[in-house]
Amino acid sequence: MKTLRTQVAIVGAGPAGLMLGQLLHLAGIDSVIVEARTLEYVIERVRAGVLEQSSVDLMIEAGVGDRLRRDALFHDGVYLNVLGERRRIDMASLTGGRRIAVYGQNEVVKDLAQARKDSGRPVLFEVADARAHDIDSPRPRLRFTKDGEAHEIACEFIAGCDGFHGTCRGTIPGESLRTYERVYPFGWLGILANAPPSSPELVYSLHERGFALFSMRSSSVTRLYLQCAPDENLAEWPDERIWEELVARHQNTDGWTPATGTITQRGVTEMRSFVAEPMRFGRLFLAGDAAHIVPPTGAKGLNLALADVWRLSRAFTEYFRAGRSDLLDRYSDECLRRVWRAQWFAWWMTSILHRDDARNSFDFRRQVAELHDVTSSRAAMTTFAEHYVGPPLE
Repeated sequence: MKTLRTQVAIVGAGPAGLMLGQLLHLAGIDSVIVEARTLEYVIERVRAGVLEQSSVDLMIEAGVGDRLRRDALFHDGVYLNVLGERRRIDMASLTGGRRIAVYGQNEVVKDLAQARKDSGRPVLFEVADARAHDIDSPRPRLRFTKDGEAHEIACEFIAGCDGFHGTCRGTIPGESLRTYERVYPFGWLGILANAPPSSPELVYSLHERGFALFSMRSSSVTRLYLQCAPDENLAEWPDERIWEELVARHQNTDGWTPATGTITQRGVTEMRSFVAEPMRFGRLFLAGDAAHIVPPTGAKGLNLALADVWRLSRAFTEYFRAGRSDLLDRYSDECLRRVWRAQWFAWWMTSILHRDDARNSFDFRRQVAELHDVTSSRAAMTTFAEHYVGPPLE
């Protein structure tokens, strides 16, 4: 068995793991990152595309913000389209200038992967059976197989950034972990299309036939979603039907409509809310999707992951520089306060913007009334804007 030694072993080379590695590198802390997939697979996964103000600031402070500043689409507001009445919420004016950036998760991974390469610190792809051991001891170990050969990383801490289906959360004894979950009765049919964005900002639409979202990835590529069944059969959704449904659900009185084009990717996303508490056990710390999942309606998943590792990097830095463990001890509680706030917002947006067949006509009309309040009351718009652009990291 080959043995590597480092200060922090990081499981997962998605945005959380790579950002943690970058922040630790800037602090002079050694780490090794292991990832089950190839770099190409990690980059090409189609995931989130909306960065909160604090995530944008973190990318820049971490030295990986050059392309973001040049290529991201910065938005000061969003549109809510309620049964054809489309109104804009000016988030920047309601939050003292805070706004969002549309910048795909794959682009975030590209930037962080290049920074990791430039740092000269190791990242190992295509590892198998990565498992944390001795996490309740001062010397935890991470064991895995690489190219058919057994490896072990001896370290002081393990960061589980390996996603919802990863192995790290499962190494915490069951009696020490509490989980909370809500599975939604609908999903999203999402597409990427070669079509220039016809709206300068995102459009969330509630229609009699369900929810739709207009988003974008660049000046020539749009990302759009339709509410569907979680087990929707894509074979029943040819391009023509997808565009007909998108145009119908986004119909509005001001005449705006999404531009159509060639669909290059499509898929169905199931929707769930999930939280694991605590996010620490012994020398193992969970971050990102390994600890929590939010429905995509509120665009919080990637932003929560980056907030987690920002806090974790500060805790590791204080430990290695000054021998302080208080930030490590507070990590889980402080992260979970932000997580549950985001969980509420994502649940609320999901509940108010989707047509739930289990509800009756009264519930639907109540949803419509609440959305009209959100788009007409300055107090309600401010609450929406503050949650959507996200709070500061501190």
